[in-house]
Parts: sequence; structure tokens; C-alpha cells
Amino acid sequence: MEREKITGEVKISLTKLTEIQKEVKNISTFGKKTEQLLTASVTELLMTILAGAISLDASDIHIEPEEKKAKLRIRIDGILHDIIIFDLKVYKALLSRIKLLSGLKLNVTNRPQDGRFTILMAETTIEIRASTLPAEYGETIVLRILNPKNLIEIEALGLRKDIAEIFNKEIKRPNGMIIVTGPTGSGKTTTLYAILKKINKPEIKIITIEDPVEYHLEGLSQTQVDPSKGYTFANGLRSIMRQDPDVVLVGEIRDKETAEIALQAALTGHLVFSTLHTNDAAGAVARLIDLGVRPVSIAPAINMIVAQRLPRKVCKKCVEFIFPSPTELKKLKESLKRVRKEILPPSFLNPKLKIPKTKGCPDCNFTGYRGRIGIYETFLVDDEMERFILTSPSIVDMRELAIKKGMVLMYQDGLIKVLEGITTIEEVERVAQI
Repeated sequence: MEREKITGEVKISLTKLTEIQKEVKNISTFGKKTEQLLTASVTELLMTILAGAISLDASDIHIEPEEKKAKLRIRIDGILHDIIIFDLKVYKALLSRIKLLSGLKLNVTNRPQDGRFTILMAETTIEIRASTLPAEYGETIVLRILNPKNLIEIEALGLRKDIAEIFNKEIKRPNGMIIVTGPTGSGKTTTLYAILKKINKPEIKIITIEDPVEYHLEGLSQTQVDPSKGYTFANGLRSIMRQDPDVVLVGEIRDKETAEIALQAALTGHLVFSTLHTNDAAGAVARLIDLGVRPVSIAPAINMIVAQRLPRKVCKKCVEFIFPSPTELKKLKESLKRVRKEILPPSFLNPKLKIPKTKGCPDCNFTGYRGRIGIYETFLVDDEMERFILTSPSIVDMRELAIKKGMVLMYQDGLIKVLEGITTIEEVERVAQI
């Protein structure tokens, strides 16, 4: 399918971008800069909001109407931050401008709408996904920023050495399925795109079916579902199979039909990547069975299941290293006692062990964190695991067997990253279940 037509464009010159970046160093200066422009034209205000959010590495912009005012918030490293409160008159002007750019209907206010537009910057094109939703005091707007710089290499994901070796081996297989699981915003798409970048070669035909296409990669055939025209994951996947692909990415498995076609493709000489919404790696098989897929179809098709989360990394400019409290030390030792010694960093056995503590500075918006890192749990489906899946095991039994076979839990992987000075215990506990 052709790349969809760009609805609208916002051009930000290099001079303007540099000027905004100089002024917008953190959330506080972003709020001040935006406030100064509330009386300016709506075009200039929106351009500043977009440029400021991009310079702060925000993933989303939220504009929310309240009874008497409206609120602007941005999400940085998975956490929402309030920027400013402004008049409903300004909100209405922003809503109209965003709808116009995104190709949304101006007179439709009683149902959700989705659209997109593009920001043309000096050397980059950034796509913005716009979503409006009717709420109590008007339509809430969310702008998702799809910045190509977020397309990272597989080496930058934060994989431990042992997991990286498994990944590099499994993604070279000619067939089978690799499933990445986790909630919305846990970095599943980033992981899959990093894998596709790694294996993308002229001699391999890669086709994706997504909802929507988030990033455009050269050398791939990317297609987007359109249920209003009858183009769903299931029938799109059927069509893809007739295109003789080597590798297929299915954006998400949501129903039995899609799951069965994807698993069948994995059994017939294709390498298939997909995502599922489950809490952990062990839950993926149970989720497929819950969709109505028979274990006999699941067991031989799956090569590897990965679960992930994205804790924030400590800010390198203001982080402090302190001796852990007796409670923290007990937590580290108890949680990591079953982990293989060769996986643990040398610092674990050091009696003078220190762990990161956040402080906060202007560089990290006084949060103590800057950027995010992946924490993972992963297991391979070998002969023993395949036979076990045929018994329709519970999630608990599945997890126990995977741990017995060497799986390190996400929480444990997070604590290993604490020992390496990358994140904090509080942050790992925020994103990963204990």
C-alpha cells in the first residue's frame, strides 16, 4: 500500500527551531515561552508547542479542556507533566487549527476522530498522530510525536549480553514466530523496528501490517489496516502471504483469525514478528489460548517470547551514589539469589556496593531521570516447552518452567540495571510487577 497522503504540514525553519531550543531548556522555560505566545497567532502558538515538545523529547502532547480553563501537558519518558493553564478561547482556536491540519471534520464534536499531519524540519520529517475524544467540557486532544530519531539500533535497547546473544541468534532464523508483549507504551514497537533495521537486507523481503504505520523504514513494504474499507489484520495478512515475503511484522494480534494466520505463516517458512497485550512473557501463550487458538497450533510455531517495560534512567548530571539501606540490600539479595552468577555484575558481591539516588537538576526537569532503558524477560520454546504448551498450562506453571530453564524476570533485570548504576529500585518497582 502506498504511504498515505500527508494531510497537512507545519514548516519549522532551522532558525526558528534553534531559537526555541535555546529558550526551552526544561519544562519550566517551556511553560514561560508558551505563556508569552498565548496572545500571538494560533499558528505561531502551535508551532512553538510542537517545537518545544520535540526539543524536550516528549512523546505526546495533551490539550485538555476543563470547566473554565484548558490545560497543556506533555509526556516525557512515560510521565505526564503540566505545562500551562490557558483560556478556553485559545483552546478552541488550537482545536480548530489541529483539526484543519489533521484532516478532521471541524463540525464533528460528538465522536472520536483520528488524523495526522507532518512537521517539516531542517533535515527531519516528523509525523504527528492526532486524536480527539469528546469529554465533559469539550474535546480532549492528544498529539503523538513520531520522531524518526526514536528508531534506535538493537544495541541501544538495553539488552543484557546473554539476551542480546539470544536475540541475534533468533532473528536470523528462517521461520517461526517471535512475540513481544507488554502494555501500551512499553516500547514493543521500538524493539520490533530495531530488529527489522538489523535484518533489513536487499535479499530479504519484509512486509509489515500495522495500525497505524508509525515509522517509515526504507526497503520495507509497509501497509496500514483500514477496517472502514474492509482491510483488517486478518485479510491483510492473507494478502501479504500471496506476496511471497520472507519476514512479516503483524502490528498486534487482537483476534483468533489474525493469530491463526500468523501462526500458520510461521509454520510455513516465514519469520513472523508480532505483539500481544499481556503482563509478562508467560502470559502470551494463555492469551493466545484465550483468543481461541488451539495449543497444537501455538506450540510448534513460536520460537521466542519477550516481555518488556521501560523504566527511566537516572540523570547522569545530577545522580548520586549511596550505600543501600538494610531494606534495599535485603530486597536486592532476596530478589537476585536465584539468578545465575555470571549474569550479575561484579558490584553485587562488593561489600561497598552503592546504588543510584536521584537528585534533580535543570537538565532533567528536576525529576532526577533522563531517558529510558528496556528491561526484559524472555524464554525460548524448545522441545520440553513445546510439549508443556500442548497441555494448556496456567500462567503460573508456564512462568515456573521458564524460570527453571533460566529465564530472568523483568523485575530482576531491572535490579541488575540498578546494580549497574542505570536506574533506581523505585523506578523498577513502578514499571515492573514484583
